[in-house]
Amino acid sequence: MVKFRKYISGITVLASGLFLAQSTVSTVLFSPTYDSQKSSLNLPSPAAAIEKTILSPKELIDVNLNTMVTDPVLKNANWGFVVYDPKTKKIISSYNENMPLVPASTTKLLTTETALNLLGENYRWMTQLEYSGQVDENGVLNGNLYIVGSGDPSLGTNKAGALSYREIISDFVNGLSREGIKKVNGDIIIQTALFKGNISRLPENVVWLENNNYYLPVGTTREISPANEKLIVKKNNFSADKKFFYVSPYANQMVYAEKYEGDGVLTTKLPDAPAYLANSFRTTLVKSGITVTGKVTPKMTDAAPEARKLVSAYKSPTLADIVYYTNQHSDNSLAEALLRTVGFFKKGDQTSESGRVVVKDHLKDIAFDSEGLNYMDGSGLSRSNTVTPIAQAKYLTSLMNEKYYGTYLTSLPIGGQSGTLKRMFNITGNGQVFAKTGTLNKVKTLAGYIKTNSGRTLVFSLLVNNYAGSVDMVKKRMEKIIEPTLEL
Repeated sequence: MVKFRKYISGITVLASGLFLAQSTVSTVLFSPTYDSQKSSLNLPSPAAAIEKTILSPKELIDVNLNTMVTDPVLKNANWGFVVYDPKTKKIISSYNENMPLVPASTTKLLTTETALNLLGENYRWMTQLEYSGQVDENGVLNGNLYIVGSGDPSLGTNKAGALSYREIISDFVNGLSREGIKKVNGDIIIQTALFKGNISRLPENVVWLENNNYYLPVGTTREISPANEKLIVKKNNFSADKKFFYVSPYANQMVYAEKYEGDGVLTTKLPDAPAYLANSFRTTLVKSGITVTGKVTPKMTDAAPEARKLVSAYKSPTLADIVYYTNQHSDNSLAEALLRTVGFFKKGDQTSESGRVVVKDHLKDIAFDSEGLNYMDGSGLSRSNTVTPIAQAKYLTSLMNEKYYGTYLTSLPIGGQSGTLKRMFNITGNGQVFAKTGTLNKVKTLAGYIKTNSGRTLVFSLLVNNYAGSVDMVKKRMEKIIEPTLEL
């Protein structure tokens, strides 16, 4: 907590400094020439300049924080801040560092790091084409084709360098040609038992309408057809805080949005990637002159599996690539898929519930400060998530000794340069702030690392809930809070 005890003498010196300096600056401050030109000169305040000369960088941070406490945007908000020295393991400056706050997408810091820790940077998901039965002398396969998935969250999305469906299908078709298969006398069977069951209702308090998209449940959702997902986005005039609402015919809940920048048409996330791949594969085979007599059908479990031969295998981008894309773009669907993947890796059950247990167990193993922690999802969309600034700072500090720290740091947006931080810290702090951002309605967060002007690496967390004004207004305050830490 910031205190003023040590500043009494400093203020006295400051006052005397102002008196002594007045004679030298009065011609600038009060001359008619200056008065007519001051709008174009944009000179710094002499008081501010003297204050910077007298106060240390740490004292400037503390004074700045106390100023922000009374700022109209933040004075009625719940917010906390800490800047932490990873070498001394001590707090440099803080405000409400032990307050549990909604972290929004800085939750992805926990999810992506757990995946790197448990799976390794080079982990890849495999999607395989196999066949059962025999191929006769006429090139007729008397058996089934199998598309065997492993829960690849990037399948067909082009995210993180992933191949498109067209490219994967082309490779599959070439594989059948190498096997001499000209006709399939059987079915195309989708086999992936990793995602278990469907989600009929999204978690409570989840913001799932964003950037002209809404978030469908991860996994098999064959009953959801994007063509049937009708737009029900309307401006509402009965509440000043809830400007738009959206209702899905599949999930019986109304979702409010503060902002909607659409043209009247919502796009949907692909509901079932393996099914889409299999159906597109079948269509391509038929167009290529390879007849498929059967149908596309899922088989989640197989008590008596057929003997099968591998035809082709598609490897996803590495986990390092996926984590980079997830954190740079704050991709919610990838983060939720990572949560389920670590659940399957440890529990053999790729559900979000298992994923949460695995992440919490991992945090416990590395002595994460769990006081105030509530980890509800992998992406940070849930408002039920909470964490304290000091817990985030100590957590980020502990990762600096991990072998994958370089990959983890690289995945974070850079102030003024990349990802979700490209439009923040464009002048002061450009290229010096490496952090994950978070945004929900009236929630803005930032946590990561700072490279100071003296070459030090510091860790920080800044979580703001229930602020007044616009997102841009709170972002400017956040930049102002971070600015003096660059001088440490």
